[in-house]
Amino acid sequence: MLAARRTGRTTAAALALVATLAGCGVVADRAPDDLSVGHESRDGSLTVWPARGSLAAEATTTTAVTEAVRAWRSPLGDRAYLPTSGILWAGAVDGAPLALVAADVPGTGASWLLQVAGADGRHTVTHAVEHTDPGYLVYSDVLPVHTDAGRRYLVSARVTDLTGPDGQKVAIEGGLSTPVAVPACSAVPVTAALRATESLPRGRTTERFLDLGTGLDAPRDPLVRDESGSGRQALAGLDTCALAGDQGPFGSIQRQFGSRNSALSVPASWPMAGLTLRTVGEGTLGPGPPGEVQQLTWETADDEMTAVLYRPATGGAAMMSAADRAAPLQAYVLPVAGQRLGVLSWQPAPEDSLSVPAGTSHLVDRPGLAILPLADEEVTVSLATSAETHYRSLPAPQ
Repeated sequence: MLAARRTGRTTAAALALVATLAGCGVVADRAPDDLSVGHESRDGSLTVWPARGSLAAEATTTTAVTEAVRAWRSPLGDRAYLPTSGILWAGAVDGAPLALVAADVPGTGASWLLQVAGADGRHTVTHAVEHTDPGYLVYSDVLPVHTDAGRRYLVSARVTDLTGPDGQKVAIEGGLSTPVAVPACSAVPVTAALRATESLPRGRTTERFLDLGTGLDAPRDPLVRDESGSGRQALAGLDTCALAGDQGPFGSIQRQFGSRNSALSVPASWPMAGLTLRTVGEGTLGPGPPGEVQQLTWETADDEMTAVLYRPATGGAAMMSAADRAAPLQAYVLPVAGQRLGVLSWQPAPEDSLSVPAGTSHLVDRPGLAILPLADEEVTVSLATSAETHYRSLPAPQ
């Protein structure tokens, strides 16, 4: 199931929200061109994102935040559309003014969570997280906030309790949590409990997320929905900073805007939900006894992605391929012990036949998995099934 139908939308689809970005009117004397304060998004009679924070009603703060957002540009140079953007929270954090803004950026069909800090009499955008699903900031219930004191979370009015990685409840004041200890490069669970509403008459006690860690670079959103808990198991012991790198599974496929790729935007391979891990076989791919070959699968905003991992039997860090869009024949380049290996994976059937160039040796050759040493030229392989033949290429080194 693709991300457009991912489990993260089960809340949104069921909520039947009247979701617009019109302001709630908290700042009665704000200037006509200022950002609205709060979002007029409702679940029955409940306003999901009301204006909150000790500075939410101060017109001078609203005007200053508006000017900062007006001056901000996305990595592609696009600006926020103020009439459909709004301030979710404004107050003091660690002794300094901070505003959290849901910014609508129509140029790329994205929404951004902007952190606007006040210092020396002016406000500036200091941190920006991009959500490639433009509706995310309306229907989500937990949003990550980056602060020097640690991770905080902004929660919707549907959230009654928030449980941190240590299994303890996190204090929430005015919609913003106290700092939570989140490691730099490890995935940890965060769970929200939702109150009963018109669309969720019984509420929900376990709205599960994974926080991929504080070491990830903006504008990447560190929260991944994990309703089944499979993501927590899949990422256990893995370095999320390596996963997020430009050669790693989560960071390796850039988004394309017309004829342009943008290395500064959230990658097309960035996970949003549905993380799972399965073992596809064993192989001796380096020194020592055979290790496990595993396939990681996840959902992005537009597609389903996979990557392959090799876990040496002797322990140590897992070796990772770049991402590959889900296909009948998966093809990966996996660097192991100073060599490039081609890993081919598919769902085996008795009539399947895999073809590789003549003279190509196999490190592993079994139904559903083949591993080939790669030289310096591109290698094309094919999988003939009862229905059709699938072709894939393993590229030469760059």
